[in-house]
Amino acid sequence: MSMYQVKPVCGSLLKPDLPTCMYTLPNIHGQQGNSCTSDLCSEHALQNGEVDPAVKALEARQDEILRKLYELKAAVDGLAKTVTTPDADLDLTVSSSLSSQSPSSTTFTGVTNLDTLLGKDLGALRDIVINANPAQPPLTLLVLHSVLCQRYRVLSTVHVHSSVSNVPPQLLSCLGPRHADSYARQMFQLGFTLIWKDVPKLQMKFSVQNMCPIEGEANVARFLFKLMSPYPSDAALATLVDSWVDMAFFQLAEGSAKERAAVLRALNSALGRSPWLAGQEFSLADMACYCCVLQSGPASSTPSNVQRWLKSCENLGHFSPAKPFLQ
Repeated sequence: MSMYQVKPVCGSLLKPDLPTCMYTLPNIHGQQGNSCTSDLCSEHALQNGEVDPAVKALEARQDEILRKLYELKAAVDGLAKTVTTPDADLDLTVSSSLSSQSPSSTTFTGVTNLDTLLGKDLGALRDIVINANPAQPPLTLLVLHSVLCQRYRVLSTVHVHSSVSNVPPQLLSCLGPRHADSYARQMFQLGFTLIWKDVPKLQMKFSVQNMCPIEGEANVARFLFKLMSPYPSDAALATLVDSWVDMAFFQLAEGSAKERAAVLRALNSALGRSPWLAGQEFSLADMACYCCVLQSGPASSTPSNVQRWLKSCENLGHFSPAKPFLQ
């Protein structure tokens, strides 16, 4: 039994008058029947095991946002650490350098775990901040910085404090040239910030919340050397290294002429029994004594064993950053 026909209410060709005060929408009745809407295309892609292009674009956008947030967090953490440092009132940022870990070998033995020594890395760059007087450049620290750059990715920065009016150009570039990627702090393992400031004694600050400042070039050198190689496990040998370091800074560098002569005689006697001051291995004792011996006078005025030892130290290649200040 056939049903009766009903005339269409409005034809497809009928164009009704629309108000001009509202947004216009496309006529859904005028779309082709075989056209694929976004929902149908998404279902088709899911049925075939494919990933919806819109989802891919959303994931890529999310990854880019997370990457930018990570970089921003690392930059803010670095700025926060600098601001919370009491000596962060800096006037001029001079240079930054990126020194990637190089395969060149050193004479140091043992491996130091930064997380064990400095605490677990929580995302912020572990920045070592050193205040030094430009009238007394810390040559041992410049040498240690050069060796640190062979072990770790170090972000090195030099600043000038407002208490210092004039700093020689060689001190401004003592840690190397500025690197183009110095803004990406998350690429580095260590930060080495040297501030030329009018201070009576060299100071180092690492963690303001958990660590008191370390004063004196000898103590800071011990801290930095432990970042590369642990102290000897033998207590007697470790005490010997400490005694040479103290003699270098307190008698060779700051002592009278009589005290310097006594230390040179002790050096000559010790180097007559072994190639290095602490036995068969190069140590912090050799590094500190080398810089202090040459600061106290010319190498030609030292005993024969000391002169031979000075040449052996130079052959290692660690002391090139201190050479311009020893001439």
